[in-house]
Amino acid sequence: MPIIKSTYNGPPAYLFNGHLETIIPSLFRKVKDVHYTREKIDTPDSDFLNLDWAKVGSSKLLIISHGLEGDSERHYARGMVKLFNSKKIDVLVWNNRSCGGEINLGPILYHHGASYDLDATITHVLKNHSYKEIFLTGISMGGAQTLKYLGEKGSDLPVEIKRAAVYSTPCNLLSSANTLKLRRNAFYKNRFLGKLKLKIIAKAAQYPDLIDLELLDKVKDFDAFDTLFTAKLHGFKDAIDFYKTVSADNWMPFIQIPTLVLNATNDPLLGPECYPISLAEKLDFLTLEMPKRGGHTGFVLSGQEFTWAEHRVQEFLLNPA
Repeated sequence: MPIIKSTYNGPPAYLFNGHLETIIPSLFRKVKDVHYTREKIDTPDSDFLNLDWAKVGSSKLLIISHGLEGDSERHYARGMVKLFNSKKIDVLVWNNRSCGGEINLGPILYHHGASYDLDATITHVLKNHSYKEIFLTGISMGGAQTLKYLGEKGSDLPVEIKRAAVYSTPCNLLSSANTLKLRRNAFYKNRFLGKLKLKIIAKAAQYPDLIDLELLDKVKDFDAFDTLFTAKLHGFKDAIDFYKTVSADNWMPFIQIPTLVLNATNDPLLGPECYPISLAEKLDFLTLEMPKRGGHTGFVLSGQEFTWAEHRVQEFLLNPA
């Protein structure tokens, strides 16, 4: 599929670089009048997931996968929910384990490669509902989980799933992880690590023999956190093994439905390998769009409730050319 030229003309003047485009919406954007009904489902390994529904009585469903340390209440999730509900589409936001306000039961948490929980969510939906068309979207980490799921399923993807679109997505996890080592990205590193450390403390209260909290003092960056905790809990050798093993671009060549990857070139959290140009040039089902502006999950439109990325995802999923 072609690498298409983006129509995004940029944010308001006061958001004059990728960091402001990322941080200001994250801290201050509010999306009102979104109401969820929560459903708790069991996972195959005897844990649970919290699914947040916003139904309008449609035969079509959008499933949203959120970002790292996010949940269904993040502005980007609520914005997508409100926009698609206004188009008479049901929406489901699934919360990764330990996200959404409730710590999970099992020893594992979640990570960029946790497509198995997206699979459990979709399996539950197909078993208990009769949607004729299902669309997938993912933001940041949720985009990576979505791409991995689509590639893992390949030609065995449920026929109800018609199209997918992701944005601000670390298609190559090692490349993205390396950006968090840069001094200019210390704000994001510290914010994410602070939240993740609290999750580890909560998990250690459940499994004191599994987690050594004294190791938290050694965590100054993501390499240390992912080696000492993520890799150990989820069965990887170390951080590098984890990044390379779960990276979405391992599976993207096997995607079999029309899929949009929308990544701004000024995204401070995406490294060069997160822009899958060579894959987009040779894969029939992959469309790559790389606006010059947008930051990470930003894409603000002056004076408008919804972001440009939300409108673009809606257009790609619901109004195919």
